[in-house]
Amino acid sequence: MGFLAAGALVERRIDQQLKEEAGLSHIQYEILVRLSAAPGGALRMTELADSLLNSKSGLTYQITQLEKSGLTERRSCPTDVRGVFAVLTEVGRKRLEEAAPGHVGAVREALIDVLTPEQLTVLGEGLGEVARRLRE
Repeated sequence: MGFLAAGALVERRIDQQLKEEAGLSHIQYEILVRLSAAPGGALRMTELADSLLNSKSGLTYQITQLEKSGLTERRSCPTDVRGVFAVLTEVGRKRLEEAAPGHVGAVREALIDVLTPEQLTVLGEGLGEVARRLRE
């Protein structure tokens, strides 16, 4: 019960902060983060969906919303006619840079600062193991 409540409340707080301060949902912020970390700010849509643990249709919807705001764009893959890349625009990079400090602050306030270093270590190791096993 604690896991369910804490997960939902942390997610709600982070989503609320991002919407209020950056006009982004949590998943949209994560998309921008992953694109910014990719070479050239671009990832194939299938690769991006896999990394987000999201459905391809869900990602397509989010990319469409980000495109409407000028934060991302889609490009065809030059070597595979079926392949499509999601690409971070300069406007998207700037929005991410502006959103990051508030997001980090919200995560620290909602999760990091309420746990001891030992609790954080145990939580990180435990959830890391859960993720590893479920990905297999």
